[in-house]
Amino acid sequence: MDNYEKAIRILTGTLNSQTSTTTTASTNVTTGKTIPVGISNRHIHLSQQDLNKLFGTGHQLTKLKDLSQPGQFACKETVILCGPKGAIEKVRILGPVRSHTQIEILASDTFKLGVKAPVRLSGQLDGTPGITVIGPNGSIETEDGLIIAQRHIHMLPSQAAAFNVQDGENVTIEFTGLRGGVLNNVIIRAKENSGLECHIDTEEANALGVKPGTPITIKK
Repeated sequence: MDNYEKAIRILTGTLNSQTSTTTTASTNVTTGKTIPVGISNRHIHLSQQDLNKLFGTGHQLTKLKDLSQPGQFACKETVILCGPKGAIEKVRILGPVRSHTQIEILASDTFKLGVKAPVRLSGQLDGTPGITVIGPNGSIETEDGLIIAQRHIHMLPSQAAAFNVQDGENVTIEFTGLRGGVLNNVIIRAKENSGLECHIDTEEANALGVKPGTPITIKK
């Protein structure tokens, strides 16, 4: 065997080894060793009462696309948020309607709007500020509901057991990649009818070079 053939065999063996490693990594994702990431921009959840005021009595939300969490969807409708210092247009509504209106913005949005918003989990709205919301048919001034979303992980109770975590537990997550790193204070949300996904916002994702679907691991 000449040196050329030896080089070809060595190179072929290296490539085969790399292919095998890639396959293993892909298998780990599908067997639950890692968790996919969903990236959220600013958005709003409306009650039917507030939806009626903004878009007209009896208005029904128009589905644009389904989201990762079962039964939830992005809508074609958008609204304008107005604060003391400015406004943000084309804020997407997420459906279905809820019992209480909730507005989730980015940390940088607080400067443009001139508001202060606490970091909270969805639904934990006690003591939160309100904001003006403008639609094509009218406007509302919410009494509360303005938050910056606390990063969290959705999963089923059975998946929480597999990951050795509990609903409400505070964990650390790790991202790989060129700008990878760790994020602390990530809350486990283990509920029935959940889709496995870690939710962070666009600012957090941009800081770490994360794209939709990027897998993360839990570091307790």
